[in-house]
Amino acid sequence: MALNLDELGITPAGLDAVRPFAVEGLDVRGRAVALGPMLDEILNRHAYPEPVSRLLAEAIVLTSLLGTSLKFDGRFTLQTQTDGPVSMLVVDFASPDAIRACATFDDERVEALMEAGNATPEALLGHGHLAMTIDQGKHMQRYQGLVELDGVSLEDVARRYFDRSEQIPTEVRLAVGELFTREEGEAPARSWTAGGIMVQFLPESPERMAQADIDPGDAPEGTLPHEIDEDDAWVEAKVLVDTVKDVELTDPEVSVEMLLFRLFHERGVRLFEPQSVSDKCRCSRDKIESVLSNFTEEEVRQVTIDGKIVVSCDFCSSKYEFNS
Repeated sequence: MALNLDELGITPAGLDAVRPFAVEGLDVRGRAVALGPMLDEILNRHAYPEPVSRLLAEAIVLTSLLGTSLKFDGRFTLQTQTDGPVSMLVVDFASPDAIRACATFDDERVEALMEAGNATPEALLGHGHLAMTIDQGKHMQRYQGLVELDGVSLEDVARRYFDRSEQIPTEVRLAVGELFTREEGEAPARSWTAGGIMVQFLPESPERMAQADIDPGDAPEGTLPHEIDEDDAWVEAKVLVDTVKDVELTDPEVSVEMLLFRLFHERGVRLFEPQSVSDKCRCSRDKIESVLSNFTEEEVRQVTIDGKIVVSCDFCSSKYEFNS
């Protein structure tokens, strides 16, 4: 079935926006995102090797899906620390829409994987952990969840996080692509694009909620609740999401609304207001000057070169110069 958004009175969210949705017939809630110019600005600024850029892009997509779900003014940070060639990824979301991101990696190890044709996300990440931190601001408790990274993809890590930490059945798809365009008389131009979809099973109907935890009844003390098969609605939702192809998530001509319609039109999908995401760094001269003011005289001497202190932001590459 062809989808005419104008006839339905739907304005496409477009690129660099997250579209929340619900499929009430399946007790599913979710978010879908398509990234373009914002992602392109971040990755081109860093000019990382292609596999590192792709991995960081996946982390940015995942952070966009999770960060925009905050119901308060705060921050969501996704950070990996591993023994892999890409030892650290940091993607920071500050509500309502600001994202910044960077990666730390070993050039030689990344190049060796590329030459061997094995620069997969799993190989780049290696073993370690991924931390998801929610900061609700001053005078509020910070929450952090840790997930083991043991040679799995970011998609698998996200599923594992929600299964173990939140106990919410979750399915995630992430994809990154490159677009090549060429104007007459000009060299080919490359731009990055990416997308993702996350669905979660959050039953509200009494019959489905009852299936979530069946008491062991008169069994001896200590007996665990009975295990039951996955709910048919959740199985159906997962199967549908598994049909999503990478090109559907990375093609700017395929809007998130078109994708959601293809997946869930038979069950009925409800769309909510989209939330934009932007390339915004929070660094500033005043913030860095405040940090430097706490340095001891010895620390100041150690970072001073030719009478000046130069600080470069790892996220946005801005440089700040101070007289020592």
